[in-house]
Amino acid sequence: MAEITAALVRDLREKTGAGMMDCKKALTESAGDMDAAIDWLRAKGLSQAAKKSGRTTAEGLVAVASGKNRAAMVEVNAETDFVGRNEAFQNFVEAVAHAALEAGDNLEILSQAKLPSGRTVAEEMTHLIATIGENMSLRRAKVLTVPSGVVASYVHGALRPGIGKIGVLAAVEAPSESDALLTLGRQIGMHVAATRPVALEIASVDPEALERERQVLVEQARESGKPEAIIEKMIEGRIRKFYEEVVLLEQVWVHDGETRVAKVVEKAGAKLIAFDRFQLGEGIEKETSDFAAEVAAAAGA
Repeated sequence: MAEITAALVRDLREKTGAGMMDCKKALTESAGDMDAAIDWLRAKGLSQAAKKSGRTTAEGLVAVASGKNRAAMVEVNAETDFVGRNEAFQNFVEAVAHAALEAGDNLEILSQAKLPSGRTVAEEMTHLIATIGENMSLRRAKVLTVPSGVVASYVHGALRPGIGKIGVLAAVEAPSESDALLTLGRQIGMHVAATRPVALEIASVDPEALERERQVLVEQARESGKPEAIIEKMIEGRIRKFYEEVVLLEQVWVHDGETRVAKVVEKAGAKLIAFDRFQLGEGIEKETSDFAAEVAAAAGA
């Protein structure tokens, strides 16, 4: 039996992300064999992963990956912000984004895509849940393509290239790909990250959202006591303002503060055909907890 040294335990911990005592026990159970110890931790962690499946996952990372005339973006969630700084988790999210370039953004299909490790996305995530000790979930994915042009990507506040908490894809159609077009696409990504548009063009605004906005504006206008004819004009102006706030092509370009996005794209001889924006955890209701109470409970108070 090989001697279970501190260096061996540390090496196993770095490979798996498991706790120090778990690593020591795994090496003891496997007579110091590193591969067997890794398998022991995986086997032990599978049941732990199932226990963790009900925990809220609102942290994690967003990652992007680019290919020829296409790009992919994924969001993988974990329980705490700490996991987002874990290199193994970062590598996993990056690998999932690259897998999406080929597999597409259907989560069921993407979950079964093979990663360089030889495991599927779902299997690798289960392995990470076991070794890192937190519940995780592949929340969403998006792949955009263009017949000709570029799909540019932008990650705001990137922890490393292509990985962060806010990601944007912008599909820009043009006769050919060029550095200038790629720069424009990245600038659009920066704009979208800052302004959070909900629709590409006026025609694609959700009719229900538009009607809700109109009803609010009607009530506000009628409180002014002005005649109906004036109220109608007030509403028209405010609806226009609404479009300028939520429709990407109608927004003012953040890079100069005066030109409409539509004009910027037109001047470049291109056409913006699609975009998407992922912000980590948006729409997820996070659990609140009393940290002091948790510490007291852990201490047996």
